[in-house]
Amino acid sequence: MEFKITNKANKFTLILISIGLIFTLLGIILVWGDSNRTQRILASSLINSFFFFSIGLGALFYLALAYATESGWYALIKRVIEGIAGYIPYGIGFMVLTLFVITINDGSHLYTWMDPEVVAHDEIIKGKSFYLNKLFFWIRTIAYLGVYYIFWRGFRKRSLEEDIKGGTEIHFKNYKKGALFLVFFAVFSSTSSWDWLMSIDVHWFSTLFGWYTFAGIWCSSMVVLVLLTLYLKKQGYLTKVNDSHIHDIGKWIFATSFLWSYLWFSQYMLIWYSNIGEEVAYYMMRIENYKVMYFGMFVVNFVFPMLLFMSREAKRHSGILTIVGLIILAFHWIDVYIMVCAGSMGATAKIGFLEIGMVVLMTGIFIRVILNNLTKAPISPVNHPFLDESIHHEI
Repeated sequence: MEFKITNKANKFTLILISIGLIFTLLGIILVWGDSNRTQRILASSLINSFFFFSIGLGALFYLALAYATESGWYALIKRVIEGIAGYIPYGIGFMVLTLFVITINDGSHLYTWMDPEVVAHDEIIKGKSFYLNKLFFWIRTIAYLGVYYIFWRGFRKRSLEEDIKGGTEIHFKNYKKGALFLVFFAVFSSTSSWDWLMSIDVHWFSTLFGWYTFAGIWCSSMVVLVLLTLYLKKQGYLTKVNDSHIHDIGKWIFATSFLWSYLWFSQYMLIWYSNIGEEVAYYMMRIENYKVMYFGMFVVNFVFPMLLFMSREAKRHSGILTIVGLIILAFHWIDVYIMVCAGSMGATAKIGFLEIGMVVLMTGIFIRVILNNLTKAPISPVNHPFLDESIHHEI
């Protein structure tokens, strides 16, 4: 069955894009007289570019994981995962544009290690300059984005070929490529988060930061996957997707929420317990200026899934999954917001027309791209070797 975007969905995305664009332009006008206007605009751009790109990347990771583990149950929703992962080329474009503008402005007070004047008077940054310099930063960034794009394009191409050819040859190619991607991703998911996010707090580092960021990416992607699957079922598509498939996605949301919470607490507890000045400074900034948002984010992303997703029935209930999923997604956006703004703007950061407008604009673009991706291939794979197993999936 071919997916077609409804007029209602078209109008909805256009409304989001229009409202987001108006709010963003209004926000730019309102902050134009501020001394930190460039910093604030680019910070908002980095937050949203990374957040939405990371959801597409999380979907690509999950697709590779399913191939490498030869999962069978997911076959019916494989195209949905591919639709989300199909945002990657657009996400790459937004990331490159944002990082390029930041770079030509010597970091724009986001990456202070890019500013020669700051580096000249900071011995700690000088000591890290062999790694944190513009040239090596861009070499790494191009490597990350290039690898992600190549694997995404390969998985997509072979998936469409499988619909025509059938058999198991393409499946086993994907099995090998999936395992290879996981090797790259194991390294790049951490190092890219160091480069794009952790280096904002250039004096601080954490060996758990990469895993913590990855857990947030994975959880956000699972939320988008279940929301999109429920939407498609409501529109009359994915008729063979049953409560067991929804239940399995719900379990992933439940599990990844706990993984994220565990890593949040582990990083916080270890630094709090050791009480070393240069380490606790990271948390002091967040506790002093973002206390409600920072601890609220942890409570929501830990307590809500624990209380509301514990039962079997809740993981199959579309209303609970939708409401809790949207709340979790919003607070993971707040997580990225704090990562960027606390380290770059500190107490001067605020959420206004600019920040609201940009997230609404990017949400509209994100939804539009994903829905458009779903129109380019049958909504369910035709010759996947595990298709029959997925159709009869029951737990």
